Amino acid sequence: MDNSVTHILTLSLVVVLSPYFSKIFKLPPAPIEIIIGAVLAFFGLLDSTLGDFSLIAHVGFLYLMFLAGLEVNLNAFLKFSKVYIMAAAYFLLVLWGGAVLFGIFFHLNTIVIVSLPLISLGVLATLSNDYGKSADWIKVAFLVGTIGEVISIAALTVLEVSVSVGFGVELIQKFVLLVVFLGTVVALYYLFKVIFWWYPEFKSTLMPKEDGKYQDLRLSIGLFFIMIAIMKLLHLELVFGAFVAGLFISTFFHHKTILEDKMSSFGFGFLVPIFFIYVGASFDLQQLVDNKVLSSALVILLIMFGSRILASYTLSALLGQKKALLTGFSLAMPLTLMIAVATVGKDKNLIDAHDYYAMIFASLLEVIISMIIIKLMVKSLKTIP
Repeated sequence: MDNSVTHILTLSLVVVLSPYFSKIFKLPPAPIEIIIGAVLAFFGLLDSTLGDFSLIAHVGFLYLMFLAGLEVNLNAFLKFSKVYIMAAAYFLLVLWGGAVLFGIFFHLNTIVIVSLPLISLGVLATLSNDYGKSADWIKVAFLVGTIGEVISIAALTVLEVSVSVGFGVELIQKFVLLVVFLGTVVALYYLFKVIFWWYPEFKSTLMPKEDGKYQDLRLSIGLFFIMIAIMKLLHLELVFGAFVAGLFISTFFHHKTILEDKMSSFGFGFLVPIFFIYVGASFDLQQLVDNKVLSSALVILLIMFGSRILASYTLSALLGQKKALLTGFSLAMPLTLMIAVATVGKDKNLIDAHDYYAMIFASLLEVIISMIIIKLMVKSLKTIP
């Protein structure tokens, strides 16, 4: 049988069956798909070096960042009181400070240190579905996660630029370009806010509530690729453009409540699983018997959990100690961004194979351990009278 046909059939089966395995093991589909991808690659049924596989996986990753932007509503974010925003700022300050200091203490690679305080909303969305968006610890987690993910993606962008052009005048120019781009995004936000305030019907014109021509999907996907094209022209991190596109849609077109479900269905039903399967296929299972990989993964795990537990105490006054810890563990699963940083480091030869596999393995273990701990802690909270 043709090799490409084998890959198509294998990918199709994994995409179809992974949700069932997810229910059996009570874990999000992402780690399940990564593990299955690694196993199938080990037996030669998948090959991560195939160009088409790699391309679709990369688009899937960008689309995942677009969906992360869709989960953030700036208007809702700005309604939080200053007390909550200050608490979130203290959490992130302690998290970044603690993670960097621990990373330096253990003499970790710079790329690994950058990955330690990362925050991603991807897996957090699963928790909101399981435990309800109204839970106070999830609300605070989304607040902290929103700020943290923007900082994390900005850090990833700066990292990508710095490793591409090196430290010097060109790096400063790129950094200035990034700041100008961010300033332009903020200016456009206020511009469209004024336009939509004066001409509210314009919003419905762009994205009608009832439309048989799928104008909402066309506009969303069009903006997604336009932002990627702009970032490509500016030689900035594509991830940031995808995230901003999602942020724009969620902020100005929140009247289309069904849109996020449409976009998520397409992403999590097709593109995103292929990305996670690709990550697994690029993971060499033989590395798990390497003591250096295991020890490095253990150190990364300890630092990432330790820094978040430490940072969670800044939220104790708002939530109480147990719920603050729940928030900390819910923000301890930056699977997608950690994989992105590891991939950048590997592609630019800034980390060796041991660090790359240690980062991937640690990111997987983090999701599994965090999910188990959160489930047990929520159960214990319910038993308290």
